[in-house]
Amino acid sequence: MLSRRNFLTGSAVALAGAASVSGRAGAAAIPEAPTYASPAMQPPLPPPSGQAYQPVVTLNGWTLPFKMNGEWKEFHLVAEEVTREIAPGMTAKLWGYNGQTPGPTIEAVEGDKVRIFVTNRLPEHTSVHWHGLLVPNGMDGVGGLTQPHIPVGKTFVYEFLLNRSGTFMYHPHSDEMVQMAMGMMGSLVVHPKDPAFRRVDRDFAFILSAYRFDPGTSLPKVAEMTDFNIWTFNARVFPGIDVLPVRLGDRVRIRIANLTMTNHPMHLHGHHFAVGCTDGGWVPESAQWPETTIDVPVGSIRAIEFVADAPGDWAFHCHKSHHTMNAMGHDLDNLIGVPERGLSRALDRVAPGAMAMGTTGMADMGEMSMPLPPNTLPMMTGTGQFGPIEMGGMFTVMKVREDLAAGDYRDPGWYKHPQGSVAYAVDAGSAGAAVRQSADGAPSEAPSTPPQGHQHHH
Repeated sequence: MLSRRNFLTGSAVALAGAASVSGRAGAAAIPEAPTYASPAMQPPLPPPSGQAYQPVVTLNGWTLPFKMNGEWKEFHLVAEEVTREIAPGMTAKLWGYNGQTPGPTIEAVEGDKVRIFVTNRLPEHTSVHWHGLLVPNGMDGVGGLTQPHIPVGKTFVYEFLLNRSGTFMYHPHSDEMVQMAMGMMGSLVVHPKDPAFRRVDRDFAFILSAYRFDPGTSLPKVAEMTDFNIWTFNARVFPGIDVLPVRLGDRVRIRIANLTMTNHPMHLHGHHFAVGCTDGGWVPESAQWPETTIDVPVGSIRAIEFVADAPGDWAFHCHKSHHTMNAMGHDLDNLIGVPERGLSRALDRVAPGAMAMGTTGMADMGEMSMPLPPNTLPMMTGTGQFGPIEMGGMFTVMKVREDLAAGDYRDPGWYKHPQGSVAYAVDAGSAGAAVRQSADGAPSEAPSTPPQGHQHHH
């Protein structure tokens, strides 16, 4: 269970800035600021006594603890430089909150009075905008417009009543192009006052973000607008993104926020879903329709809901193919069909040791182990039980299992397919009979009709 004891907690919380706390809360009341740098998904933070909401699970992230001060729920965010592992083999120097980007998820309940302390440990001023929340104008977090920017080393306080439930975000409105491009963002979930309202069994959240890293570097180019090469769920790329473990029959919600520079058509295999919530509020059930792909526009949130009624390992990804690649260069020539031997000789004359690639497509790259610059990920990576998955970027797997316990979010491993339910190769035999090539390579007589595996209909 996630608690304050699980965190590396700094006792000194910008003491120089604490004396300049803005708002009605005094400096002595500043709560500690938990910090957590591991990219491993943490278990959901159980609701306090008296509240029965289903807590959120943040992919490769965690939920920010709070303390009660009278009738106020108090949280403490620290804006600071962080080191984020994008996936094993690549780390990035970014900005975030409480040791991580995106920052920790903030969870509360409709009707709560919240007080959020924000300490600025960045090298420049900042602010925090509560995207989608309806708050008093002076708490909206737009530096220079609704408040002074938070100076370096200072702590400001935001106080407001959560008068609506839903799915929201937080991010700066100070030097926004730089600070958001450096990773400053986080999820904010307000649960309904009635715990039975639109209740689900599993509730996941993550933010889409994108970066441009030159090969071998760890600092993103913040002025980039179109040519991104690292596309992430919660600042992680496949195969470093958490899987979504789900129990068969569970009602599931996945909250997807988009703070990239482009839209993302998010596609879930094996299931139909509906959009149940946006950053503007709940969508009435009478206004919903079935989808398998939903476009998430820039600066918005789409929370999809469905019943996980099909066991298996189901892909969940952005349907823009470049967004399921890592460190992809966009100026590659199309060499399909070019004789590789002649191309290799020509390349070797001008670039000794270079390798010709792509003459039969790019699939071979999923199996190659090629030299890469330091701190750079392969473009296509990840391996499943049947071989290379040939994906990167915005891709993960929802694993639906019948024997998964309630509240168990561990990776259950690869799905064990019922016998005869996996696609197979056939060869013409000498007598014209089809020969089936099983997954383990052993040939056997193919059935005269397709295998009868799991039949899934909607």
